[in-house]
Amino acid sequence: MSKAIKKYEYAISVESPLGLIRVQGNKTYIQYLKFEDGLDTNTLMDTNTSIDEKADWANDCIQQLEHYFSGKLQQFNLPIDAQGTEFQKRVWHKLCDVKSGELSSYQQLASAAGNIKAVRAVASANARNPIWLLIPCHRIIGSDRALRGYAGGIERKAKLLQLENHILESSGSALINEKTKVLN
Repeated sequence: MSKAIKKYEYAISVESPLGLIRVQGNKTYIQYLKFEDGLDTNTLMDTNTSIDEKADWANDCIQQLEHYFSGKLQQFNLPIDAQGTEFQKRVWHKLCDVKSGELSSYQQLASAAGNIKAVRAVASANARNPIWLLIPCHRIIGSDRALRGYAGGIERKAKLLQLENHILESSGSALINEKTKVLN
């Protein structure tokens, strides 16, 4: 049985220091944002859309991504509409509570989502996040403070955390934050 192909009416690509970013959605909302090398091959732009017409969010998105990567922006303010199950949406909403410069563990996220025992389900929902960066799944680490899975790659996750003022130990297994010094 083949997987259904998701289609979006509007798409833009944005250059970043960490690679090309694909942003897609409908006229009003961003529904998908990932680094192009991490794209789901079943996610395509609807070819019926006129290239000349832009989504309402396109210019703001480009500007905010540029400001984020230059260190001038810590909190995105863009219209998003993440498509998923109710549980996934609840987890993604809690991910948005983890602000720039903060970290959370999968266990803490499970507790915040209402079920401390749902660590694996939370990790799965985190992995299915369709709107990277805007829903900051890169800020979730292991309970031992080690970097754990990121669909965009652990190296990119480390670079995103460094961009947000986290300093990685040379082993990469633990994090040091300039404000709190050591996270244990």
